[in-house]
Amino acid sequence: MSILSKIKFIERKKIEDSRGWFLKVINGLEENLPGYTGEVYLTNATSGEAKGGHYHEKANEWFTLVTGECELKMVDIITNEKLCINLSSSKAETIYIPNHIAHIFVNNSLNDFILLAYSDQLYLPEDTILFSNF
Repeated sequence: MSILSKIKFIERKKIEDSRGWFLKVINGLEENLPGYTGEVYLTNATSGEAKGGHYHEKANEWFTLVTGECELKMVDIITNEKLCINLSSSKAETIYIPNHIAHIFVNNSLNDFILLAYSDQLYLPEDTILFSNF
C-alpha cells in the first residue's frame, strides 16, 4: 500500500475579513483521533484589530502566539477581576484560559499576529458569549 493511499487530505475553510483570518486546523471530528479531542485552530489579526471578545461557559482554551505581538485582556466574569498582559512571539509560551474568563487579543503593533489555539470542546455557538467590558 502506497503512502498516498494511507494519508488523507482534509479540506479546510479559511475565513477572512477586515480583521485578518481564522483557520480551524482540527475540528475534533477527524478520523483516527483519540477517544476525545477538542479543536485546534489558527487565527491572525492585522494591525489595530482584535480577536476574541467573548467567554465560554464550558470550553477551556490554550493559546500560543506564533508570530507578532498583542495585548491579552481578560475579565473574570464571576469576580469582575481584570488583567492585561502583553504577549510577544519572541517569548514562547502557552496561556491557559479557563471557562468564565472573558478574553480578547488586541493587535496594537504595526504587524499582523498569528495565534494558535486549542479548545477542549467542539464549537457550540451558544458557548461563545460576547463580552465587551474589558
